[in-house]
Amino acid sequence: MLDGLDPEQREVATALTGPVCVLAGAGTGKTRAITHRIAYGVRAGILQPGSVLAVTFTNRAAGEMRGRLRQLGAGGVQARTFHSAALRQLQFFWPKAVGGDLPRLLERKVQLVAEAAARCRVRLDRNELRDVTGEIEWAKVTQTVPADYPAVVAKSLRDAPRDPAEISQIYAMYEQLKRDRSVIDFEDVLLLTVGILQDRHDIADQIRSQYQHFVVDEYQDVSPLQQRLLDLWLGDRDNLCVVGDASQTIYSFTGATPDHLLNFRTRHPGATVVKLVRDYRSTPQVVHLANGLLSQARGRAAEHRLELISQRDPGPEPTYTEYADEPTEAEGTARRIRDLVAAGVPAGEIAVLYRINAQSEVYEQALADAGVPYQLRGAERFFERQEVREAGIALRGAARAGGNDSLLDNAEDLPSQVRAVLSTKGWTGRPPAGSGAVRDRWESLAALVRLAEDFARARSGATLSDLVAELDERAAAQHAPTVQGVTLASLHAAKGLEWDAVFLVGLTEGMMPITYAKTDEQVEEERRLLYVGVTRARLHLTLSWALSRSPGGRANRRPSRFLKGLRPGSGSLGTVVGGASGSVERAVGAAGRRKPRGPVLCRVCGATLTEAGAMKLMRCEDCPSDMDEALYERLRDWRSEQARELGQPAYCVFTDKTLMAIAERVPATGGELSAISGVGARKLDRFGDDVLAICAGEAGGTGAHES
Repeated sequence: MLDGLDPEQREVATALTGPVCVLAGAGTGKTRAITHRIAYGVRAGILQPGSVLAVTFTNRAAGEMRGRLRQLGAGGVQARTFHSAALRQLQFFWPKAVGGDLPRLLERKVQLVAEAAARCRVRLDRNELRDVTGEIEWAKVTQTVPADYPAVVAKSLRDAPRDPAEISQIYAMYEQLKRDRSVIDFEDVLLLTVGILQDRHDIADQIRSQYQHFVVDEYQDVSPLQQRLLDLWLGDRDNLCVVGDASQTIYSFTGATPDHLLNFRTRHPGATVVKLVRDYRSTPQVVHLANGLLSQARGRAAEHRLELISQRDPGPEPTYTEYADEPTEAEGTARRIRDLVAAGVPAGEIAVLYRINAQSEVYEQALADAGVPYQLRGAERFFERQEVREAGIALRGAARAGGNDSLLDNAEDLPSQVRAVLSTKGWTGRPPAGSGAVRDRWESLAALVRLAEDFARARSGATLSDLVAELDERAAAQHAPTVQGVTLASLHAAKGLEWDAVFLVGLTEGMMPITYAKTDEQVEEERRLLYVGVTRARLHLTLSWALSRSPGGRANRRPSRFLKGLRPGSGSLGTVVGGASGSVERAVGAAGRRKPRGPVLCRVCGATLTEAGAMKLMRCEDCPSDMDEALYERLRDWRSEQARELGQPAYCVFTDKTLMAIAERVPATGGELSAISGVGARKLDRFGDDVLAICAGEAGGTGAHES
């Protein structure tokens, strides 16, 4: 059981009595240490499997812990989430403590919150409803009753999504409706278990006689309510082992607090404290940056930071890249990812991490254009999000109505038209307060507004119909099914995961830290969030930012303050361990490389083309076509074969319009082929030889997988 453990992990594994506090840095093998501790205690006869309760915060983490314990011969140990353990006890003891059956568990509280709001005559849209529901959950895990909610919010400087008095009223009505209908919610499971253990000492004694030893993972994320339940499970005993890292506290908005971890030695003066600082995940270069980032931190968590020591061989220095604009940043990131994949790094071992989900669209597009498969974690793909689908329907309707849509009466250009249409879906010129679902929805709509502005800048005279066609094409390219792909995720969703290569993108002031992080505590949590992102990387780490939002825009953005003293040339901070390392690259923006594009004329009649499909064909849709029908069919057959080999839809190889354009113009050289819209450099390199061979009347070439 102790073989293969380092000295500190072995100290954890052999500390089987009394309170134990394990301060475990990122990548230091904490799960290995605590599972070996439990298994060693069972094997030594000190712990009985059925007397141990190990709790954590996600079903995934609990499942992983159970799997490891089974492999180590300790399969009888209970490894559960707080809610799962409490629900099991509540179901068993309810008949004895209260009588009758346990009230039905409310699976979706949103509907009942909506009814409570309606009874209070407060109108909430779908996203406001999610935010108010989140506030009620926060109030319950912090043990705040409805009447106290406004005062507690004011004292904690919490940015409530609605008037606190309104939320207090809805909260009270929600609780009343639950009582009337004999239902309980997820938070009630903990509250009712706490109530029974407080009121019924016989039941509390029965639970304590069963569970003699407790292990709590991710202890920095414990809420006040969870801590209260843990205290009741323990009683006056101290056989408790907690594991955590205050520098990875990033969920305070849900009620999590590192105070219980930081105060553990005060509450348990005789506790055994072990620090795990040997990092087995990341190279010395990545660890050096992570340590430097935390060396600038302030506050209680910073005072207890862990100085990690890498156990891996040296690797490449982190790369810092400054781009002219966001699209160029996304394109540059996609190119680097493509190079890594070509060098042998599996796509599934690469991640692009950003601060908010609305940032994903430009990276989805860039990866799709580069032919790199990707998968989103913790969020829907951009064009699958409810608000984006609704916005697309509204834009399509306005495009069909044309001049007959009163919304567009005062809108002179394409961006103004888009803003007018999206204003009916919740977009406003100023972002809403807070960081909940309402803000997420606004960010998605704002991304569409920015896309329209960029599209209009690139295509003079573009219409709403052109934009709708562009959105449809982007959506089609991004919806290719993937099995193994690059992970796109927010920094919050990346917690607990790791990859060989990590790209931290969009690291500008206003995004990292996020603009609504106002207090010192909120800014420090943003720093910890970036620390979590850095420590996800095993080998390759790239940090990037863009000086402007769109090509040709004002370069008025600044890199994140958290990078000061870490990236070369950013000034020295005496506290930074070892000083800055790595290199800063400056990439030329797309706008700096491309020549302005004039009007596109029909090659048959000379008329100016405005429709996306017509521009691809270089002729009006109703002008006569000189397409080689036989060539078109051969190209379609070839495309079907390529799509099967690649495991992607046919349009990801070439769209029908692109094949029609090829069959009409019958290119003989790579230059002629690349001049056709839809045949970019990547597709020319990948499919060019095959297509030119088919155009020359030869059989299909080597195939995409060989070329």
